[in-house]
Amino acid sequence: MEYIVHSIEETHNIAKQIADKLVGGEIILLNGDLGAGKTTFTKGIAKALGIDEVVTSPTFTFMKEYEGRINLYHFDMYRVEEADELYELGLNDYLGMKNGVCVIEWNKFENIKDPIVINIEVIDDTSRKIEVL
Repeated sequence: MEYIVHSIEETHNIAKQIADKLVGGEIILLNGDLGAGKTTFTKGIAKALGIDEVVTSPTFTFMKEYEGRINLYHFDMYRVEEADELYELGLNDYLGMKNGVCVIEWNKFENIKDPIVINIEVIDDTSRKIEVL
């Protein structure tokens, strides 16, 4: 599916459509340039999962956990140099957990089975193309 959105609210609506179908164990890979809206999309998923906490990018901590209808494990691997770092930190243990969904920005994990892949492309200052694979 492909969508063109023109606001944060429209981005959140697409994220909600996806979140409403989640049952736990899913892995969502978010692809896009810096500033494309990956964290904004994650905020929409969190809201749809009933998470009241403020969702921020875990750039310096690699992963943040939020409790909701389904737990959200939000990864940002922008600063990860090598996949080995993730395994040393035990972050791979969260992949596929049945009580949660993993949303991964800048994925560095190898061999992820059956991910939901979402590509976000900047069209202009307010518009994005969101492709769900």
